[in-house]
Amino acid sequence: MRTTGDTRARILDAATELFRRQGYAATGMKQILTTAGATYGSAYHFYPGGKTQLGEDVVRTSGAAYLALIGELFQDRAADPAETTARAFTGAAQTLLDLDYADPCPIATIALEVAGTNEALRVATAEVFDSWTDALAAFYGSFGIAESRATARSVIALLEGAFMLGRAARSTAPVLDAAPAAAAIVRAAAGRSPSPAGPKGRLCDRRRR
Repeated sequence: MRTTGDTRARILDAATELFRRQGYAATGMKQILTTAGATYGSAYHFYPGGKTQLGEDVVRTSGAAYLALIGELFQDRAADPAETTARAFTGAAQTLLDLDYADPCPIATIALEVAGTNEALRVATAEVFDSWTDALAAFYGSFGIAESRATARSVIALLEGAFMLGRAARSTAPVLDAAPAAAAIVRAAAGRSPSPAGPKGRLCDRRRR
């Protein structure tokens, strides 16, 4: 027997997938509910604020999932932070390929569409990006990188831009090309830091062969 939680999860999952693949504006509640196998009554029971409230839930739930992924990718405090960053981009390129060049990030899709027209969704996407920046900055800060937040923001911006170029070209090349650039950002920030090596990790000055 399906439970109330199952219905809400199906609606959320359907919205997440549709927003990711075709965008927020192009996705209507009817399509979401058809995909989820849910009724209008159940949708407005869980989301009385309609599509905007559902969009906020998609952003915050997906954002938390990606935050957990950042924690997994950047958990090794003994690794070289620049090399770890480059490996994350390589993994992101594979994700883009596995998804057949659909946007792997519904947060970025929604942010680009509605940042100037929907304040609730703008705030939600901004808070998610801030949470990612905080997590990545904490990782870089553990290596003594003084400009850790600016470094984290630059790396995230580079990845999101590479995703957009990769989707347009239907190629992983933009993401793979951005990998050494992201590593260079981290190395440059480390070079400007008062202490180039923090107590919990090391910095590698090896250059890409």
